[in-house]
Amino acid sequence: MKTQRQHAVARRREQILDAPRQDAYRATEKTRGPAHCRECGAVYARGRWAWAAAQPDSRATLCPACRRARDGMPAGYVSLSGAFLRGHREEVLRRVRRCEEAERRARPLQRILEVRERGGAVVVTTTDSHLARRIGEALGKSFKGAVRYRYAPGDNRLRVEWSR
Repeated sequence: MKTQRQHAVARRREQILDAPRQDAYRATEKTRGPAHCRECGAVYARGRWAWAAAQPDSRATLCPACRRARDGMPAGYVSLSGAFLRGHREEVLRRVRRCEEAERRARPLQRILEVRERGGAVVVTTTDSHLARRIGEALGKSFKGAVRYRYAPGDNRLRVEWSR
C-alpha cells in the first residue's frame, strides 16, 4: 500500500514530466541554414548552437542565451545562504564559476547572467535551468548542506536553494 508521501512524489514527477512548459526563448522551429550570434559569437549549425568559426554565408542573429540576457529573463535561480557561505564565500563562488565554465565549453547557451548579494545571501541567475541544477548538485557534492529544487507549475524556471 502506498503512503501519502509516495503518492505526492508520484504526482510531482508526473507534473514535471507531463506539464507543458512555456518558454518564449525556445525556438518553435529550427533555424534555416547556418547562423551566428552577433553578441557572443556562438554558431548555429546542424540543429544546435556550438562554439566554432562562423561560416561566411551565415546570417547574424541573437542566440537564445543572449536574448535572455538582453531581456533580463533568467531560466534558473540559485540562492546560496548560511553560515558556511559567510565564512567561505569566495570558495563557494569559485565552485559556481567552475561549473559554468565546464558547461559553457560544451554548451554555449548555458551561462551565468548575474551574481548578486541579497540580504546576506547570494543569488546566481542562469540562462538555462540545467545549469542551475548542475550548480546545485556541485555545491551539494563539494560542500554538503541542503539543496532544494523547485519548478513553478507550468513554468520553465528552476529555483535552487543551497544552504549550509
